[in-house]
Amino acid sequence: MAEQQQDVIEVLMTDHREVEQMFSELETMVGAIGERPKTLAEQVVIELVRHSVAEEQYLYPAVRERVPGGDKEADHEIAEHAEAEETMKRLEALEPGDADFWPTMESLMRQIRHHIQDEENDLFPRLRAASSAEELTELGAKVQRAKKMAPTRPHPSAPDTPPGNKLLGPGTGLVDRIRDALTGRGRD
Repeated sequence: MAEQQQDVIEVLMTDHREVEQMFSELETMVGAIGERPKTLAEQVVIELVRHSVAEEQYLYPAVRERVPGGDKEADHEIAEHAEAEETMKRLEALEPGDADFWPTMESLMRQIRHHIQDEENDLFPRLRAASSAEELTELGAKVQRAKKMAPTRPHPSAPDTPPGNKLLGPGTGLVDRIRDALTGRGRD
């Protein structure tokens, strides 16, 4: 249960490191075809979607509420999520042997690395300064719970802000997890 005691910034930075590790592995495969690049790309998309949904449900509302200029900051981060989600949707339709697979994957990696840099260098320090340790730990627990219920596939037309995302996310997540189980998507 120690994992539930992490604050929201620790939880999200752990996600960032896991995604970066997958990106690094994918970079060693550029141009390769076969199951491993496809499976790893699916795992990246699953993690990014779950992470983004949890941020949109809990992190960005907290940023709006607590951080000076938070509305503008949250809107910027949500716009970056929408752009990445469109890229993930394109990637989902591609196979490693397709001409667009690796350029699309490289585009996604650039988008996500930029987003991570923005959050870690600007947003997270500002949120930490504007929040108590207890508030950050409570948010961390909410984000972890949200990730377990979140969709695993990109849904660019789904709502990005509460209350719509909190109402539709768990049902969409359940359908995605059933589809993943039936197709074997995201399994190593």
